[in-house]
Amino acid sequence: MTLTYPEDLQYLDSHEYLRLEGDTATLGISAFAVDQLGDIVFVELPAVGDTLTPGERFGTIESVKAVEDLYAPLAGTVIAVNQAVIDNPEQIAADPYGEGWLVKVQVNTPPTGLLSAADYRALVEGA
Repeated sequence: MTLTYPEDLQYLDSHEYLRLEGDTATLGISAFAVDQLGDIVFVELPAVGDTLTPGERFGTIESVKAVEDLYAPLAGTVIAVNQAVIDNPEQIAADPYGEGWLVKVQVNTPPTGLLSAADYRALVEGA
């Protein structure tokens, strides 16, 4: 997989990404995270209506190598969960920035302290 980091996204140093469109945010994990995890076999996500708190765990992702926590980049309420990735976790690896999204969130407070694509690229290329 080519490790790309779309410019229209913001990133956490824990490898989640955020796509903000108005007051709706789409969350997922970066191509770097997918590459590091290897074959993804299970994902646990919050339910619609659950509240996310910045920096708090909102789910887990399991691969043949490890189980990793997913961290919320912002405060908000889950308005959609990608059932397709729960049913077929390998979809995350196939298209992490498209069909492999995890949850959509109604934003309560705009996110702060996130990394730009250039800053995230510098972080992971130094890893």
